[in-house]
Amino acid sequence: MSSESTGAAGTGTARARAAVAPAFLLGMGLGGFVDGIVLHQLLQWHHMLTHTEAGGAKTVPGLELNTLADGMFHGAMWVLVAASAILTLRAGRSGTLSPEWAFHTGLVLLGWGVFNVLEGLVNHQLLGIHHVRDDLGGPLAWDLGFLALSAVLAAAGWLLYRRAARRQPAAN
Repeated sequence: MSSESTGAAGTGTARARAAVAPAFLLGMGLGGFVDGIVLHQLLQWHHMLTHTEAGGAKTVPGLELNTLADGMFHGAMWVLVAASAILTLRAGRSGTLSPEWAFHTGLVLLGWGVFNVLEGLVNHQLLGIHHVRDDLGGPLAWDLGFLALSAVLAAAGWLLYRRAARRQPAAN
């Protein structure tokens, strides 16, 4: 057995690394898809660039720009989900995919929450290119609520993952 499958000192650390990436990336991709599909398209609370000068959602050119930006965003989320599928297949073939559903569910929730926190901090706060809601006034309150819910999602995912990871068998 190679050192790659058993970790540095036969501790199973490579096994954990192989099992972590697929579900975490799936969570990030699904988090982005839910954000884009629910908030951008179904509820139409915002688009990717609605808080920019060129991306105002009240003009046809602004909507066209936002449709393009939202499509590029969805394309990036598709890449994350596709990478997750490839890594899942590789981990399954190498025998490093965890049999614990809670392990994967926790990582999906963690990835989703981490994606939302990063997206909220970068797009809402640092770049200011959009907010969760601008139409009701007080966009900061909506942004902070989004960040708080996202942090809870990530923490719940982390706890579920860690509890399941403790039950993982060590690599042989």
